[in-house]
Amino acid sequence: MRTVDLIEKKRDGHEMTAEEIQYLIREYNAGRIPDYQMSAWAMAVFFRGMSIRETADLTLAMANSGDVMDLGPIHGIKVDKHSTGGVGDKTTLVLGPLVAAAGVPVAKMSGRGLGHTGGTIDKLESIKGFAVERTRQDFILQVNECGLAVISQSGNITPADKKLYALRDVTATVNSIPLIASSVMSKKIASGADAIVLDVKTGSGAFMKSLDEAVKLAQAMVNIGTQVGRETIALISEMDQPLGFAVGNALEVREAIETLQGGGPEDLKLLCLALGAYMLVLGKKASGLQEAKDRLQELLVNGLALEKFSEFISAQGGDASVAQNPDLLPSAGRQIEISAGASGYVTAINAEDIGLAAMMLGAGRETKDSAIDLSVGIVLRKKLGDPVVMGEALAVLHTNSIRNEAGNHDKKHSEIERKVQKAFQISPHPAQFRPLIHAVVTKDGIKEWKDF
Repeated sequence: MRTVDLIEKKRDGHEMTAEEIQYLIREYNAGRIPDYQMSAWAMAVFFRGMSIRETADLTLAMANSGDVMDLGPIHGIKVDKHSTGGVGDKTTLVLGPLVAAAGVPVAKMSGRGLGHTGGTIDKLESIKGFAVERTRQDFILQVNECGLAVISQSGNITPADKKLYALRDVTATVNSIPLIASSVMSKKIASGADAIVLDVKTGSGAFMKSLDEAVKLAQAMVNIGTQVGRETIALISEMDQPLGFAVGNALEVREAIETLQGGGPEDLKLLCLALGAYMLVLGKKASGLQEAKDRLQELLVNGLALEKFSEFISAQGGDASVAQNPDLLPSAGRQIEISAGASGYVTAINAEDIGLAAMMLGAGRETKDSAIDLSVGIVLRKKLGDPVVMGEALAVLHTNSIRNEAGNHDKKHSEIERKVQKAFQISPHPAQFRPLIHAVVTKDGIKEWKDF
């Protein structure tokens, strides 16, 4: 087989065989295909696309390029949840203990944050003592005993995808539905899940800015899961404003704890109940969505979800008392209010700008090697549709920056304050807003979302 022939074949719009795709990924991962040839192939895919079968074959080839987790020794149906990334997205922190308390085992490998979206592992590390590394034996034992474990991704999970993504990032081929879908699903399959629930974000703070793009990505990932024998569903959810109020590692853990205590923001709770209901149905712990939702709500009210969170934190070496006393989490030294420059209604919040401002404060990484400050971030005081009076707080920055001798923050910090203020659009009249959840995508098609 010659690589140049495979590039030409895809360039001309023909389908590649499974063997050809396996060859391409295997040889590239081994360093025997140079970057310039793989770049040419990725560009051919960008313009020509891939069939459902080709995309599934690419996914399996990348999943099998490194370690594949065998979760067979874990009792029950393992249901994984994946979000395509957003601002303030702390659903895993709520869903993990909530679903585990309902009897569905959650064996999750998560990543760190990069850019304007946060990472679950960083958030968990804001809990004193929490260990994100576990041997495979300890990982499986913990899930069987506790029902929940969340660890950092192995360095050898889907190494071919890591190489290909880095190449796509510098060759303008990131925004390709087949390549995005296979990248996401290869990691889920290599992580060993029996079934997968996807949260595909759309809006200003999401990778997929338009609803049509998000639906196409969801369909591609559900098709892959179906092709490779994993029952997969996807919810399309809104990211035109941050999820909940808190953006930043320890701040998001605090908000997750409030939700597990039965409070928390309504949008976060609604999304967790929706995703969790599908996880229970796929995990055969509920016969229908309404039954599943009722069970999850009961677990929030009776305190069992919070108990499971404490058990989980303790099992991974963390200070479980944080579940009852979130003040034990790291806190920033200063709080600065960002006030409204006009009266009216909040009609838009640029979620990506809020995420970028949090990153600039130190809550996220500009590069993979950047150090982060677990205590800093942004807490919104207003959400879409809220009335606001000029001078009223729109958001609060939690920062460790120090004022200079003149009493002012440095240039970078002033830029952050302006970015947050400009992220809020205030108009004289209230506006209509899109729903939090738009649709459900299954192997049988797309359905408009209707609450239980």
